[in-house]
Amino acid sequence: MSRDLSRLLRPRSIAVMGSVWAENVIAQCRKMGFAGPVWPVHPTKAEIGGLPAYTSLAALPDAPDASFIGVNRHATVEVVGELARMGAGGAICFASGWTEAGEKGLQDRLVAAAGGMPVLGPNCYGVINYLDGALLWPDQHGGKRVEKGVALLSQSSNIVINLTMQARGLPVAYVACLGNAAQIGLAKLAGALLADDRVTAIGMYVEGIDDAPAFAALAEAARAAGKGVVCVKSGKTEAAQSAAASHTAALAGGGAASSAFLRQSGVAEVNTLAELVETLKIFHVHGPQIGTRLCSLSCSGGEAGLVSDLAAPYGLDFPAPSPGQRRRLGEILGPIVAIANPLDYHTFIWGDGPRTTDVFTTMLEGYDAGIFVIDPPRPDRCDPASFQPALDAIEAAGKATGKPAFPVSSLPENFDEARAEALVARGVAPLLGLETALGALKAAQTGPGRPGWRPAPALEPRATRLLDEAEGKRFLDAVGVPIPRGVIGATLAEVREKAAGLAAPLVLKGLGFAHKTEAGAVRLGLASLDGEAGIEGATGYLVEEMVTGAVAEVLLGLRRDPVYGVTLTLGLGGVAAELLADTVTLVLPVGEDEVLASMQRLRLWPLLDGYRGRPRADMAAVAGIAVRLGQAMLDRPELEEIEINPILVRQSGAVAVDALIREAT
Repeated sequence: MSRDLSRLLRPRSIAVMGSVWAENVIAQCRKMGFAGPVWPVHPTKAEIGGLPAYTSLAALPDAPDASFIGVNRHATVEVVGELARMGAGGAICFASGWTEAGEKGLQDRLVAAAGGMPVLGPNCYGVINYLDGALLWPDQHGGKRVEKGVALLSQSSNIVINLTMQARGLPVAYVACLGNAAQIGLAKLAGALLADDRVTAIGMYVEGIDDAPAFAALAEAARAAGKGVVCVKSGKTEAAQSAAASHTAALAGGGAASSAFLRQSGVAEVNTLAELVETLKIFHVHGPQIGTRLCSLSCSGGEAGLVSDLAAPYGLDFPAPSPGQRRRLGEILGPIVAIANPLDYHTFIWGDGPRTTDVFTTMLEGYDAGIFVIDPPRPDRCDPASFQPALDAIEAAGKATGKPAFPVSSLPENFDEARAEALVARGVAPLLGLETALGALKAAQTGPGRPGWRPAPALEPRATRLLDEAEGKRFLDAVGVPIPRGVIGATLAEVREKAAGLAAPLVLKGLGFAHKTEAGAVRLGLASLDGEAGIEGATGYLVEEMVTGAVAEVLLGLRRDPVYGVTLTLGLGGVAAELLADTVTLVLPVGEDEVLASMQRLRLWPLLDGYRGRPRADMAAVAGIAVRLGQAMLDRPELEEIEINPILVRQSGAVAVDALIREAT
C-alpha cells in the first residue's frame, strides 16, 4: 500500500493528544513560529499549553494533517483508528511497549487500525520540520528555522537529539525518527524527506536495514536528484558466529556485508557522528560526490606533515603539482618555499589578499578539491581579523576555479559557529577538526552504485545440511568450476582400487568433516595409497590428483545473508584471511570486473599481482569462478552457502581443491 507522507511531514494543522507531552509539542511549535493551528485534544482539560482544548477528535474543526499521540499504547490504537476514519494525514505514535516489549499482537492491531493513514513508530519520538516550523516533537532540540538544509533520520531518538545540538554550521531541514517502524520503514521515510526540494542531502543513523532492495532504490533516486546519502551503521562489532561451520560466516559477519551494500548502493559510510555532520556539509554545498585528486595548503610545515600523516589511513590522494603549477607558484612564493602537495606556503604572503588568492587559485585549479588548513583565533579572547584575507582567498579560489575549497580547522572548536554558518550560506563548506575532515572527504568521494543494481531478496532462515566434499565437487563440476581429477569410495580399500588411474602425487581426504584439516582428515603428496591407514570418523574417502604449479591460494565464500540476500567474500586462502582480517566482501549480483576491482583492495594483493618478480596469479580466472558460483546462488534458492578454501591459482587458470556447500533440507 502506497502512503503519502507529505501531510504528516509538512502539515498545515496539527493535533496533539496527551497532557505533558502535548504541552511540550505546543511549546516547540510556538518557539519555531509554526503558522498553522495546533489543536490540543483532551477529554477533561479546558486548555493545554495556553491553547483551548477540544474534548474529542470529532470536535476538531477539520481532520488534522499531522497528529502527535502522547497517550498510552492501548489508547493509541483507538486514537489511530479514529484519525484514519476521519481522513487525517498521519500520526506520530509516541508510546512504548509494543513489539520491543513482546507485544507484537498489539503492534499489529495498530497497523491495522491505521489502514492507509501513515504512522511513524510506535515508540517514536517524532518529526521536526525546521523549514516550516512544524514540530511533532516532545523535547528540547538544538535546531532553528532554515530555508533549506539536510535531513537527519535516525533509528535512535537520543542520537538524533544529540545531532541537533551540533555547532558546526550544518543547516538542518528535518529531523525524523523511525521508532519500531511498524508501518513506515527506513527507505520510505527517507524518500519522503528527500522529496522536498528544500532538502539537499540526508544523513542516517542506521541500526538495521529492513528492506535492502528498497534502500538501494532510494540511494539511486537520491543520486539522480543530486542529493547525497551518508550513513553511520551501528552494530558492526557484533560477535561473529563462533560455532559457524565455515570461515566465510565469520569473515563476512559484523559490518562487512553492510559496508559492501552501502558502497555498492552509492551511499557514503562514516564511523562517527562528527564525520556524518561534516560529510553532510560537503553534500549540502557541493552535491553527492567530490573528486579524488586533492591538494592541501597550509602556512606551516607542521600542518602539512600532519595532513600527510592523518590522510594515509584514509587512502586520500595528494598528487604532485604540475610543472606549470610549480613554475607559477614559485614565481609568487619565491625560491625559499618548496613547491609540493601538501603545500606549506609559509607566511611570506600572510595578509596579502591578492597574492594569497593567486596562490590558492593556482594550486586548486589543478585538482578536484582543496583543503586549506586554517584556525582562526577564538573571538572571545583574541582578534581573528588578520585571518580574514586568507579566508577570503579560500572563498575566491573556489569561485574562480569552480572547485570545492574547504577551510579546515585543526581542532573543531577553532572555528566558531557563526563564522561556519556564514560561509555555508555563501557556498563554502568549512570542515571542523582535521582528522574528522579527512574522514568526511574520503566518504564524500563515494561513487554512485551501478544503475539499476539491487541486491537479491533475503530468504527466511531454514534448516540446512552440509554436502560432503564429493557431492560438493560434483556440483562445482556441473557449474563449470575446474576441480582436480579424483575418485570416491566408501572404504579405503575401495578408493585405493579406483585410484589406480590417477597420477601421483595424490591427496587423500576423509569425508564427513566440516573442517578436514583441523580434524587431521587430509594427507598430501602421497606417491600411492599403499600402507595408508584409515581416517578415524570418516564416512567415506576422496582421492584426487594433487594440483601443482599453483602460485597462490585464495578463499572464496558465498552465503545467504538475512538482510542483503547473498554475499561474496574473497581473501588469501589458508589461515591468512582470518589472521590478517584481509578480506573483501561484495553483495550479489556482481560482475567479473567488480570482483577483480574489489580484490585489489586486499592488503596482500601485491602478492597475487607479481610483487618483486613473483609469478602473477590468474585472478581473472578466480573472478570468473566467483561470478559463476554467484549466479548459481541466485538461480538456486536451495543453496545456502558455498565455500572454496582454497582455490589454487596458477599463472593460467585456477582449480577448486576443497568445497564446503550447504543447502536447504
